[in-house]
Amino acid sequence: MTVKERVLVYECISGGGLSARDAGDASLALPCTGLLAQGTAMRDALVADLLDLEQLSVSCAAAWYAPLPATLAGAQSLRADAYESATDFLALRVHGYDRVWVIAPESDGLLASLVATVGHTRWVGCSPPAIRLAASKSATRSRLAAYGISVPASWRPGETEPPDGSLWIVKPDDGAGCEATRLHADFAQAREDLLGRIAQGLATTLESWVDGIPLSLSLLCADGRAELLSINRQRVTGRPGALLVYHGVDVGTVELGSVEGRRLARLAQEIAAAVPGLAGYVGVDLIWCQSGGPVVVEINPRLTCAYVGLSAALGRNLAGEILNARHPEATPHAVH
Repeated sequence: MTVKERVLVYECISGGGLSARDAGDASLALPCTGLLAQGTAMRDALVADLLDLEQLSVSCAAAWYAPLPATLAGAQSLRADAYESATDFLALRVHGYDRVWVIAPESDGLLASLVATVGHTRWVGCSPPAIRLAASKSATRSRLAAYGISVPASWRPGETEPPDGSLWIVKPDDGAGCEATRLHADFAQAREDLLGRIAQGLATTLESWVDGIPLSLSLLCADGRAELLSINRQRVTGRPGALLVYHGVDVGTVELGSVEGRRLARLAQEIAAAVPGLAGYVGVDLIWCQSGGPVVVEINPRLTCAYVGLSAALGRNLAGEILNARHPEATPHAVH
């Protein structure tokens, strides 16, 4: 009898790891509806890809408010205890699996801490140093700029203040997506917001607003190389004085063979060279400026919403390719 490789999928939101554990009633400990929908969609897309691989035995964490759909009945559903943290859930179960695939935000060092809980040999995805770097917007900007990659201008206390007259963004230094990201009409307002958050002990960063088309890249990374899988249009709105709002992503809106696509494919390689340890699926958020090309805003060292439906669109089982990345000869689409 063939022994199947045991894979555990843990998506923090749908798995219960981000519930309000201080709520008095477990039934009220529910995550934001929008975030839950995004997390569940990523989880279900990943589990579906894994179930298509006959050599795997698949288990998946599913909180009571986010059960696995009937179409994924081939996966074993695991339910966390009420108020059980992501770290506790994985620490209790990780030793029963060969590989563990975690989808979690970088905020508050969560993703990095879960790497330590799972351990290197079982972890599917980026290395701890790459995750720690990508978790900090300011550190990411500094690293990419050192490699000649365009990033937004930024400011921190003690530096010479820039001339006013442009828009600025204040956001958590370790946030994900548009979380707590506020647009300001001038630098003075942005500086006040920044200093106020710092005074509260919040890791915060201030950067210039870049005018252009918000895009994201879906990358397949391994061994310091990256393959550009798709170029996606992000739907983000905002007005001065208000928080930015994320409305979703449209996958594959720019042809890979276009002039822009070829430029972004080169950018993907430059990012992989600048950040050793990027592995598996990686998302990159950027702004395409009509005059100057791409300006990189952040790196997401994990699955993003653009993964949903991507395997079917490409005619490739991306989850299988990522699991086989340690043995490139096992997959027809080795990263190049």
